[in-house]
Amino acid sequence: MGTNGFSEAGLRRLREALARQVESKKIPGLVALVSRGGHTHVEALGTMRHDGGDPMRRDTIFRMASTSKPVTMAATMVLLDECRLRLDDPVDQWLPELADRQVLRSPDGPLDDTVPARRPITVRDLLTSTFGLGLDFALLSSPIRAATFERLDYSVASGPAPDQDEWMRRLGELPLSYQPGERWQYDLSNEVTGVLVSRVAGQSLEEFLRERVLDPLGMKDTAFHVPADKIDRLPPLYGPDPQTGEFLVWDEAVGGRSSVPPKFQGGGGGLVSTADDYHAFFQMLLHQGTHRGRRILSRAAVELMTTNCLTPGQQEARDVMYRGIAHLAAGQGLQGGWGFGMSVRTYRSGYAPVGQFGWDGGTGTTAYADPVNQVFGVLLTQVGMSTPDSPRAIHDFWATLYQAIDD
Repeated sequence: MGTNGFSEAGLRRLREALARQVESKKIPGLVALVSRGGHTHVEALGTMRHDGGDPMRRDTIFRMASTSKPVTMAATMVLLDECRLRLDDPVDQWLPELADRQVLRSPDGPLDDTVPARRPITVRDLLTSTFGLGLDFALLSSPIRAATFERLDYSVASGPAPDQDEWMRRLGELPLSYQPGERWQYDLSNEVTGVLVSRVAGQSLEEFLRERVLDPLGMKDTAFHVPADKIDRLPPLYGPDPQTGEFLVWDEAVGGRSSVPPKFQGGGGGLVSTADDYHAFFQMLLHQGTHRGRRILSRAAVELMTTNCLTPGQQEARDVMYRGIAHLAAGQGLQGGWGFGMSVRTYRSGYAPVGQFGWDGGTGTTAYADPVNQVFGVLLTQVGMSTPDSPRAIHDFWATLYQAIDD
């Protein structure tokens, strides 16, 4: 037995699995943190750049991409706790751009062939990713996918975002692809929820998140950009060429997208953070909303956020979407359920038990907590998922982490 609920041999195997990824030259560097029973183990391997340079360190700052979602959604839970939001209230009063929706007669049909929405979009629809629009792997060639991408996408590839009011105006010009509450679709709902939080709170998403979640948890390196005095801690973001494997820089550190405050603070994927900051956040969830004796969220809010809230039909649609790309993503997304801003495992598809919650990011990040084993793990790279390399590293991280649990 190890000193901390992990076996020495298991931690050695974890380190070896991660070291292999770095030695293969597929992942320049990474930081991993695992914790159980009050004990923490960290590995910082490799270098910041693919051609060498500074080593990865425990305090390296990473673009979290979609692993931002659990943290940004916690701001919504604060508003629910304070009854400033109600789950089944229509969002129209704060997001008038989404009132009186039209819905496509067929999800892959022309944008002008619509019927009226049967009911308003509610707060619950946004929080459960079922408001009627989003990334849907079944609709990648549809007119609505092209239209949402053209108007609303501001990822690394497509340039800067407008401010949130202009972004919402553009969203309001589009029909929904499904009736509100009908189908789980990825990502867009989390961006809309960030705007909702900002408008209800009367301040920017970042200001509210900082006051109510980040500062109370001591998450001092988590933000929507990296300030100049920390930029030396940010690696470049790579997107390897799918054909040649050549390391293409998607985003530089100095002068890159993460070096300046964004006009649009994206709740779906905009955060930068560190392994230790994420540890603090997920430990708060494992401790039912408290951090060092201070309550951040109510126990009920944490339970709601980390419990599957999809109907069987919604869950089946989510499974179908991810089964189609499982071979590309080393099985990521095949957990079944979804809470608020994160997956919740409802069936056994790997080494982790039912009830594990967390999510992955397209920049090569992963963070999950497991209440059954009281385990948390986070693995951070900056190798985007243009190749299967970072998904495979993430898979091996979880497989060896679970082998290392020793009672």
